[in-house]
Amino acid sequence: MSAAPLVGYSSSGSEDEVEADAAPPASPGAGGRRCGRSPLPKERFPVPESVLNMFPGTEEGPQDDRAKHGGRIRSFPHERGNWATHVYIPYEAGEAFLDLLDTLLRHAQVHVPWLVAMEAFHLSLSQSVVLRHHWILPFVQALKERLACCQQTFVGLEVTSGHTQLLHLVSEVDRVLEEFDLTTFYQDPSFHISLAWCVGDARVQLEGQCLQELQEIVDEFEDAEVLLRVLAEQVRCKSGNKFFSMPLK
Repeated sequence: MSAAPLVGYSSSGSEDEVEADAAPPASPGAGGRRCGRSPLPKERFPVPESVLNMFPGTEEGPQDDRAKHGGRIRSFPHERGNWATHVYIPYEAGEAFLDLLDTLLRHAQVHVPWLVAMEAFHLSLSQSVVLRHHWILPFVQALKERLACCQQTFVGLEVTSGHTQLLHLVSEVDRVLEEFDLTTFYQDPSFHISLAWCVGDARVQLEGQCLQELQEIVDEFEDAEVLLRVLAEQVRCKSGNKFFSMPLK
């Protein structure tokens, strides 16, 4: 069995551990309506200028400083009480894997100098979605119930085996997302572990000769076939700065 293929792709989403902003998701089963009640009119009273001067920027809400997270753009503007949430399988990188990553990165930076290595590695089972704070624990509990009987083993970088089992995991996660009126995972997904990232769309520079050369490095790397196997022992859910683990039994 050959080493896993490398892929170059772009994404408009983000998996940062930041609070997020969007229209608050409806409560499960609520259908977004209040029975027998008309919405109360909202009236916003002006804030005295003397108070605004004491707290600059509060009138327009928190400002996103892209310099603090490498120039990345948040999937959702920041708003207190909303949390970016992501379900994934963690990959614990060993020294040999990091050696391979360092070799790949130095070669890829010849084509894309601003490419940087990922700080942590995972295999996504969901998109980044928004949860209100009080729905985090019910959401995680629903995940635990859905994933209580799942256990799989598969290969990264782009998964070349275990695809059916991963789709089963995704279907269970999707059912929980649907219960909370959240966006489900992609149709016909391609599973992969991200190794590096950069701001902007660099697919033109990466595709073709660059990816072919990187693939040759992976194929020739000592024990790459064994190194790139991932044992999935748990699924994690990250919501803001909170982490939850669900063992796969």
